Amino acid sequence: MLLYIHGFNSSPLSDKAVMTAQFMAQYYPDVTFCQPQLPSDIQAAISLLESIVEKAKKEGQKLHYIGSSLGGYLASYLAEHHGGQAVLINPAVDPDVLFDALIGEQYNPYTNETYQIKPEHKTQLMAYNTPVILHPDRFLVLLQTGDEVLDYTLAVKKYHCCQLLIQPGGNHSFIGYDKQLTSICDFLQLDH
Repeated sequence: MLLYIHGFNSSPLSDKAVMTAQFMAQYYPDVTFCQPQLPSDIQAAISLLESIVEKAKKEGQKLHYIGSSLGGYLASYLAEHHGGQAVLINPAVDPDVLFDALIGEQYNPYTNETYQIKPEHKTQLMAYNTPVILHPDRFLVLLQTGDEVLDYTLAVKKYHCCQLLIQPGGNHSFIGYDKQLTSICDFLQLDH
């Protein structure tokens, strides 16, 4: 199973998510591809992701993740605690710090949902932190130095022991992501 985890205020309709879905349908049609719309509530999002992972484990499927931004933070937690390999795209390292500036009303343009970020969401998020990567062989981390949302050096520091691809320039959406999909799937060792 490949579980694609989108970022904050995003959805399976984002450019990277759509590219990934199309690539999987074309080249890996036999691999179970799961791309849920995450609830805005952190606890509900984790519960949904863990239920998908537990179902795949019961079915004997190998676990693979692609996580973008906040999705990378959550994919780190899943890979460290449930097993499997993860590719992280410009991952959030300390999103709880970023949430300080986000408390209040938020709007997701993909889902047309308006919702509230509350102080307890920050605490919930901190519960899923992986401050030290115990299984570095499980991770491939793709970073662009021009990320205007997150400081890529924080990810370099956290994932220094993992396989890193650091590209100069770019932005938070990771320019040229589609050109990375073959190497992403190679790293994940997906079965054709």
